[in-house]
Amino acid sequence: MDAVTFGVQLVSVLISLLAFAYAAWLYLWVKRLPSSNARIAHVGRLIREGARTFLRKEYLVLARFALAAGALIFLFLPSPLWSGSVRENVVMTVAYFAGTVFSAIAGKIGIEVATIANIKAAEAAQKGIRPSFMAGFRGGAVMGMAVVGASLIGVTLVYLLTNDASTLLGFSFGASSLALFAKAGGGIFTKTADISADLTGKVELGIPEDDPRNPAVIADNVGDNVGDVAGMGADLFDSNVASMAAALVMASSLDGAMGGSTFVGMVFCYAALGLLASLIGVMCARIGKNGNPTSALNASTYITTGVYVALTALATLVLGYEWRIWGACIVGLLVGVIIGIATDYFTDDTRKPVRHVASASASGPAFTVLSGVSYGFLSVLPAMAGIGISALVAYQLCVPIYPALSTEFAMFGISMAAVGMLSIVGMIVSNDAYGPIVDNARGLAEMGGLGEEVLSVTDQLDSAGNTVKAVTKGFAIAAAGLTVIALLGAFMSEVNTAAAALGVAGLSGFDIMDPLVFFGMLAGAAIPAVFSALLMLGVNRNAQRMVGEIHRQFTTIPGLRQGKAEPEYNRCIDIATTGAIRELIPAGLVAIVATLLVGFVGGVRAIGGFLTGNIVSGLLLALFMSNAGGLWDNAKKYVEAGHEGGRNSAAHKAAVVGDTVGDPFKDTAGPSINTQITVVSLVSSLMSTLFLAGSLFG
Repeated sequence: MDAVTFGVQLVSVLISLLAFAYAAWLYLWVKRLPSSNARIAHVGRLIREGARTFLRKEYLVLARFALAAGALIFLFLPSPLWSGSVRENVVMTVAYFAGTVFSAIAGKIGIEVATIANIKAAEAAQKGIRPSFMAGFRGGAVMGMAVVGASLIGVTLVYLLTNDASTLLGFSFGASSLALFAKAGGGIFTKTADISADLTGKVELGIPEDDPRNPAVIADNVGDNVGDVAGMGADLFDSNVASMAAALVMASSLDGAMGGSTFVGMVFCYAALGLLASLIGVMCARIGKNGNPTSALNASTYITTGVYVALTALATLVLGYEWRIWGACIVGLLVGVIIGIATDYFTDDTRKPVRHVASASASGPAFTVLSGVSYGFLSVLPAMAGIGISALVAYQLCVPIYPALSTEFAMFGISMAAVGMLSIVGMIVSNDAYGPIVDNARGLAEMGGLGEEVLSVTDQLDSAGNTVKAVTKGFAIAAAGLTVIALLGAFMSEVNTAAAALGVAGLSGFDIMDPLVFFGMLAGAAIPAVFSALLMLGVNRNAQRMVGEIHRQFTTIPGLRQGKAEPEYNRCIDIATTGAIRELIPAGLVAIVATLLVGFVGGVRAIGGFLTGNIVSGLLLALFMSNAGGLWDNAKKYVEAGHEGGRNSAAHKAAVVGDTVGDPFKDTAGPSINTQITVVSLVSSLMSTLFLAGSLFG
């Protein structure tokens, strides 16, 4: 490793530590904000304890899964223990455990800060929109800085200690496997509570969204944290690590062929500058006394983007990096922003699609669902086209760099486009975590009796949060799409390395007329649908149990309807927790087991088809469900703001039904699919040697 690359890696560690220090300052800033309302403090404590309880139980279950997976990795990866190096297997196992631990810590940090920031944002809303916005955003920024700092320092230290890019696939698999189950479990929990609270509260009883009489209301607020904070934090941690791992695998291969370590240095340099740009963007986040929170969030994202472009151009000039690869990186970044703008169009309540769905709701819930599904499918095209264009442009940009390694450089270009798209992930996570914080703040303001004026402020913040959450989900899914295309390149690189060692033919591509490839493609395309169905069936079963419990409490607790008795909130939290943990393992295992079956039946060619089908099908379903769900949610809020008849009108009841359908779409299945795609891609790369050596037909 040359001195420049080593220096870049040290700078990466320093920027990560700077991000941690800034996250600590933000945490203390939020914690010091005044809060004196006893009712809000009590409810906030219930939310915090519920979130901690769920996370503790979920992590205990996932620890058992991680131990079992770690034992299998030790026995078989990177090669069977009895035919390879014990040291290499130990290193891979330790890297896997490190990935799971880092991912778990990311979720835990998010929960701790979000459950404080929601209280502070609720009470700050009494002073106006600006202080409440700053409390919510800076609370979310703690998560953003911590998640990206942890991913960058984790990848850097693993590479510095092992000098082996393939080991990073083990680290990434640890992060991805935990993120898969954390996102699935959190999504089942949050939508179980949300659906139950909405159907029984708004539709059946006609009481407000966060009315403290509703037994599911605390579980609903807990769910915002375990699903949208801990789950999404683990998800974006996983995407960031996976994109860096894929790029480093190919960079390492190119450096081996070209001599030196320039391309490895580029990956670390561009990733570190992305974190630095996000840090600057968070520092610049501001809103006026009567400002628009959506505009403030978007402005911070654009500032971060501009700073990143300037910093990476300067680094490329000073360090003598290849400008074509920089171009591929910037293409990924700009396409990510464009996808965010397109998602915003279909989910923002100031745009036509949301207003058309709200208008259709006046004719009944069937029209709410039909119009929402239609716009959801339309919204897929810009993102899918954007992912395809960014991959194509990055490929074509990098093909001419070195003719003898044209394909390798082209695939490296795609991997750098993924790194570019995820370069501002610190800002994206900050925006995403802001959403559930202000959503909780709205509920706390209502339960604390802070009045209609405060609720109006928190509703504005919540609406912005819903729009931004939809944008960040679209961004995360699109970034996962580019990442897994890069991981497909990493898979080919791993197969060809193993093939050279075994003295057999490697891979140069995948011919869809090959029956093994086509078999894998069909199997891969089916998995996202099956995975989504299992998650949503889990929500359905769990929500039915909770609705029954809510009915029981309203029937048997004297004075509950009149607000003279407190509901048994913990019963609903227990139902959501137990059901989520029961349902999350089967869905996650389906994806992993299917990958292993296809690999051992059809070999590496079938796996190539499997990954291709999984990517295309998964991206389409994930984008559709995420955008349709966000659209239905904001259509409901648009009606609740007084349009189309307002609260308790026929349009409102229909819009609530649409939102209920959309809830598991946008917060359970949709955002979990991109993690599922990443997991099967990493399993394929890690198992490539075994698939090459021991398949039935391959």
